[in-house]
Amino acid sequence: MRVDSGSHRGTKLVVPEGKDVRPTSDRARQAIFNILVHGHDAVSDAKVLDVFAGSGALGLEALSRGAQSLAAFEKDRAAADCIKRNAAACHETERTAIVLGDIMSAPDAHRYKRFSPADLVFLDPPYGQDLVAPALTALDGRGWIAGNALIVAEMAHNDPFTPPPGFVPVDERRYGKARIVMLRKGD
Repeated sequence: MRVDSGSHRGTKLVVPEGKDVRPTSDRARQAIFNILVHGHDAVSDAKVLDVFAGSGALGLEALSRGAQSLAAFEKDRAAADCIKRNAAACHETERTAIVLGDIMSAPDAHRYKRFSPADLVFLDPPYGQDLVAPALTALDGRGWIAGNALIVAEMAHNDPFTPPPGFVPVDERRYGKARIVMLRKGD
């Protein structure tokens, strides 16, 4: 896996081992960023939140394309170590915060003022566990999501999903077994 575009284009990224890790496909990642950059102008100078970050590829891609900062949430220590290595490979350790722990008990965002509230949020939880809506609610309740933020959620094409109050779907696409839902947070 490599960074696709921007200042870190071609940088090789390490991916955590294990069956629970399912990186976003190259095709889907490229399509997501085409939509974000050309359709929503959502990446430039954004504070980015990458939740269930895995390798951190989505957040690091955003930094490579001009985002301001990245907060990566991951509960698996081996995956968090991969994010740390990938941020170092991209020379982005200063603009990256790695938050280790369960997203449902995330710390208050005021502890990470340089990285929050986020304008662009990536959520890529394990499929079939219905974690997108509860994660959004938990993050929003702790001040991590800015008003009018754009959220990009990946789930299995057949996973049920109902947005929590205050979040409105603005786009939906399917890439193989993945469904990408983009939402906007109300002010």
